[in-house]
Amino acid sequence: MSRSSTTVLIVRRILAAIPSVLGVIILTFVLTRALPGDPAAYFAGPAASQEAIDQIRETLGLNRSLPEQFFIYIGELLRGDLGRSLTTGQTVLSDLLTRLPASLELTLAGLFFSLTLAIPLGVLAATRPGSWIDHAVRVLATAGVSLPTFFTGLLLIYVFYFLLGIAPAPLGRLALLYSPPPSATGLYLIDGLLVGDWETFRAALSQLVLPAITLGLFALAPLARVTRAAMLAVLSSDFIRTARASGLSPTTVLFGCCRL
Repeated sequence: MSRSSTTVLIVRRILAAIPSVLGVIILTFVLTRALPGDPAAYFAGPAASQEAIDQIRETLGLNRSLPEQFFIYIGELLRGDLGRSLTTGQTVLSDLLTRLPASLELTLAGLFFSLTLAIPLGVLAATRPGSWIDHAVRVLATAGVSLPTFFTGLLLIYVFYFLLGIAPAPLGRLALLYSPPPSATGLYLIDGLLVGDWETFRAALSQLVLPAITLGLFALAPLARVTRAAMLAVLSSDFIRTARASGLSPTTVLFGCCRL
């Protein structure tokens, strides 16, 4: 594919995404205005006077017409101002930046878990088609896609924490007895390794295992299916049959196929 055609494809994808983005913006604006309650009264607090509530409403632009509020909303989005959180009172952007390292650490751990299992399982199922191993991998892949993550997470907590007592209490990124390591990346595992705090590293890892497995099982299913299908296609190709006919061992054929 040439550079010009790639550029055209990227531009088309961006233009095709614009209606979806506009739809999400309009829907978000309408829903936040349609929900019951007064954000100005919430921010002001239960003991606030009516004047304080009116002042906050004016500051937020809630006393203007809906079209004016919508254009203010669009302008704030273009400036990167996502507003304030009703829960923490902080700006949404600061809350996102504060919680981004935890989400990134969990996502990377789940991806590592899924890749570590999905590729060997897919290869194993492809080398033994129709066997109990192949059927077990298919069942695992189907269960990983079918079961919602919240159910899988609750089930793992019930089994490994409540019944077996192996996992720590699901209280967050660290147990109450530990303090976060000095922040360099925001990822507790990496920060603990950087300062050599192995106790905090183990505590953060123990809290991360069950959530990572929960997310990893959901991602494992499609990866295992794709690996199995790709391996079956390669193993049935002509050069694999030629290699087997030449007397190469199954291990040599398999690992040579994986390298290709």
